[in-house]
Amino acid sequence: MGGTIALLAAQRHDVVLLDMTDGEPTPYGDPVTRAAEAQAAAEVLSPPDHPIRRMLLGLPNRRVEHSLEARHAVAGVIRAHQAEIVFVPHPEDAHPDHVAVTRIVEDARFDAKLTGLDLATPKGFPEVGPPIYAKWVLYYYASHLRRVADPSFIVDVSGFARKKMEAIGAYRSQFEANPKNRGVPGWIEASMRYFGSRIGTEAGEPFWSREPLGLCSLGGLVM
Repeated sequence: MGGTIALLAAQRHDVVLLDMTDGEPTPYGDPVTRAAEAQAAAEVLSPPDHPIRRMLLGLPNRRVEHSLEARHAVAGVIRAHQAEIVFVPHPEDAHPDHVAVTRIVEDARFDAKLTGLDLATPKGFPEVGPPIYAKWVLYYYASHLRRVADPSFIVDVSGFARKKMEAIGAYRSQFEANPKNRGVPGWIEASMRYFGSRIGTEAGEPFWSREPLGLCSLGGLVM
């Protein structure tokens, strides 16, 4: 959802990217390299005068578990950021970490609103903030299943497709250096064109929602 991230930042939304793990180990990476690549990608997606913040929660990669501790750590970030919209991976996935992360964040959304629950201030924030219930949890597609996406809506990211591809290019250890993954950026670019074609635009990113979306008017609908 890099195009949507860039779009939201350009619209002056306060965007925080929460990396649940550092993504290591991988065949061609290491924690220092991965952290530098992640920061470079965030900078690519950011407007010059409105930087996207990025932080690492530090859960163990490939061993993420749906636990009370993990829930409260994420709930602390939701409170500290006063997040109104939260994006998580689609719940149908073959990657155990993705499935666990989605469950953790869904439950953290609930935990963050509990007035009797004290949460620690996350690193990088001045305070934890008051209880809040995020208005929306929306799901992006990063699935390891060979399934066809069935989005609830598609975001027009035509003006930000190039930024998305540049951000993906920042992860050189994962794509350029890894022969098995060199074709992935091409698949992602083709996916953007396809979903854009479904709404009559040059590029689109699909999202899914468990809850019905509310509209104030039809003015934002494309096509």
